[in-house]
Amino acid sequence: MAAEDLEWERSKISNQDVNLLKRLGLMKKEDAIRFPSEESYPTPPMEYRVSFVDHLIRGLSAPIHDFLRGLLFVYGIQLHQLTPNSILHVSIFITLCECFLGVPPNWALWKRIFCLRRNGSHNATYNIGGVVICVRSDVDYFDVKFPDSVQGWRKRWLYIHEESANSVEHNIVPFDGSAKILRRRSWDAEASEEEKKSTEALMSRIHQLQNTRGKELSGVQITAYFLRIRVQPLQARKNPLWTYAGANDANRLSNDLSVKDLEKLIRRISSLNKKDPIPSSCRVEPYSSANPLPENHPTVASLPPLPEDGEVEERAIVTDDNQEAPSFVNEPVDSRKSAGNSEVSSAQSPPPAVSPKGKRKRNDVEDSGTSKAEEVDPSHQKATYDPYLESLVSSMMRKKYELSTWLPYEHPMIKELIRIGSQFIGYREYANRAEEKLAEANKRANALAQKLEQSEAARKKAELVASEAKAEADEAKAKTARVEDLQKRLEDAETALNEHKAAQADREQGILKRLKSQSRRTQNQTNQEFDLENPDNDPLLDALSYLELHGAEIREGVANASAGLSALFPYFFPKKEEPPTFLALAKSFNSSEDLGLKMRQENMKIAVESTVALVADSQQTVDWMKVGDTDQIEQSRWRSLIKAAKPNTKKILAYLGIKPASTPSSSRPEV
Repeated sequence: MAAEDLEWERSKISNQDVNLLKRLGLMKKEDAIRFPSEESYPTPPMEYRVSFVDHLIRGLSAPIHDFLRGLLFVYGIQLHQLTPNSILHVSIFITLCECFLGVPPNWALWKRIFCLRRNGSHNATYNIGGVVICVRSDVDYFDVKFPDSVQGWRKRWLYIHEESANSVEHNIVPFDGSAKILRRRSWDAEASEEEKKSTEALMSRIHQLQNTRGKELSGVQITAYFLRIRVQPLQARKNPLWTYAGANDANRLSNDLSVKDLEKLIRRISSLNKKDPIPSSCRVEPYSSANPLPENHPTVASLPPLPEDGEVEERAIVTDDNQEAPSFVNEPVDSRKSAGNSEVSSAQSPPPAVSPKGKRKRNDVEDSGTSKAEEVDPSHQKATYDPYLESLVSSMMRKKYELSTWLPYEHPMIKELIRIGSQFIGYREYANRAEEKLAEANKRANALAQKLEQSEAARKKAELVASEAKAEADEAKAKTARVEDLQKRLEDAETALNEHKAAQADREQGILKRLKSQSRRTQNQTNQEFDLENPDNDPLLDALSYLELHGAEIREGVANASAGLSALFPYFFPKKEEPPTFLALAKSFNSSEDLGLKMRQENMKIAVESTVALVADSQQTVDWMKVGDTDQIEQSRWRSLIKAAKPNTKKILAYLGIKPASTPSSSRPEV
C-alpha cells in the first residue's frame, strides 16, 4: 500500500491550538477559518483551501501572497504538500527582502538560494508534506535553527478561506488529495547569468548582514521580528513591510503578544531550548516608516511566473526514464549559518520572464481553480474516475481551436462559460456527497425507528409493572390506617423529646458561655487559658475537669506566693504590720521605692555602727575625722587595705554572725 493511502486521518486540533490562533488574530474574521467535524479526509467548502495549524503560525494567511502563489504554480505543487519548515523558509525570505534588503521578494534571488526536494524514503513518498524547500549546498545562508521534527503537524489540518480574485486563474489550485507529487525540472531551476548579475548586490548585502561583527543577523531574529510585529509575511498585503507603521499598521492582525507567549511560540517553531535566549530585537534595524528606504532605492518586483490570460509555461516532469532521478530528504532540511548588518547595496530585479516557444494554451478546466470531481471513500481516500469530467475536458481541448476561430479565447463570454462549467463540476461533487450523506441519514433513521419500536415495547412493559406496584401500594396504605393512632402518639413523643433536647442544649450553651467568660477573666489575670480542644465524650464535663485541674494549680500557686511574701515582709518592712490580704501584701512590694537598696543600706548602717563600737571597746585612740575622709583613697589603695584587714575582720564578722567570704570585697559602701 502506498504511503499516500495512509496519510489523511481525522483532524485533531486541541483547545490550546484554537486559543493560539485567536491570540495571533487569525480568526478575527468570522469565516477566515473552518475546523473539520467528523470527516477523516478533507472536503473543503467552496472557496476554502486545506492548510495546517503549523503553517498558519509560521506566517501563512489568506489571501495568499503572490510570491507563494507563484511558487506553487511554477513548482506544480499544492499547499498541503509543503512542510512547516518549508513554509517558514518562504516567510523568512519575504521578511528578509522587504525589511532588510528593501526590495519585494525577488524570484531570481530565490533561485540562487533555494531548490526543492522530495520528502520521504526510496520506498515510499509522503503526500502531506511530500515536498521540502532546501538551501542549496553551495550557498551561505542564515541559520534558521529548524526543530528536529514537528510532531503531529499532519493531524492538525483545517480549512482557510481563499478570497476569490477577479479571475479564478489567480487563485491557488483547489485541494486535490489524490494528486501525486511529480518532480519537475523547475525544482532545480537556477538563475541565469543575467539574473545572477542583477542580484549580485543583494547577495553581497546578505553576506554583510551575516558577517558584520557585533551586528550579525540570524534566521531566528528574522522569525522573531515578523512574529513580534504581528504581520503574516505570506499574506497578500496592501503595503510592503518596509512601510510598517507600528501599532497602527493596517496589515497587523492582532495586538502585541506577551513576552511569555512570544518566547513560547519561537521555541515551538525552532530548535531553541529553554536555556537558549530569545532575541528581543534584531541587531540590524529593519526598514519601516521610522527607518525609511534611502532615496533612489530600487524596489522593482520580480515574482515567479504566474498564469495569465489562460496561458501557462510548459513545466517539464522528470520521470524515472530521465537521467535525473528523484531526490529524497527527510525534514528538517539543513539550515545555514547566521550573520550580520550594513547598508543595502543597490540591486536591480531581473526583467520579466520570457515565455519559451513551447508555450501552449492552458487547459481551462484543469487550472481554472476547480478540482477534479472525486468520490471520497473514508476507507480508500482516492478520487474515482469521472467519465463526465473527462469527456468535458477532452471536448473542450478538441474544440479549443474551433472556438478561437469564431470567438476570441479571451472573450468575456467564453471566460464566463468556463467559470460556470467549473462551478457546475464543483456543485456536482457536493451533490454526490449530499446524496451519500442523505443515504447515511436514512440508514440512521431506520435504525432509530427500530430502536423506537423496542423502546415502545419496553414502555408498555414498564406501565404493567407500575400498575401492579400501585395495587400493592394501595394494599399497604390500607394496612397503615390501623396504626395512625400509634403514629400520632409517636409524633407527640418525638415533639416532647425534641423540646427536652432543645432545653438541654440551651442549658449546655449557657454553661459553656459562662465557662468561656470565666476563661477570659482567668487569662487576663494569670496569662493562662483553658485547654478545651478535642474533648473525648461530653464537652461540658471535659471543660469542668480542665477548670477544676487548673483551679487547683492556681490556688496552690497563690498560697505559695502568699507564704513567700509573708516571710519576706519583716525584712523589708521591720516596723510595719503585715497586711491582712494577699492583694494588699502584693501592693506593698510594688512601691516605687527600691526595697532591696533600702535593706542593704540598713545592713551597712548596722555594720558601721558595730565596727565603731568594737573599736571603742578596744580603748584605741582613733581620729574619726580622718577615718571618715575616704574621697582621697585610690581604688588600688583601697583594695590593698581591705586585703591587709582581712585577717582582723574574721573575728568581727563572727561577732556579727556572718560567715566570711573566701575573697575580699572591693566595693565601696553604698550611699
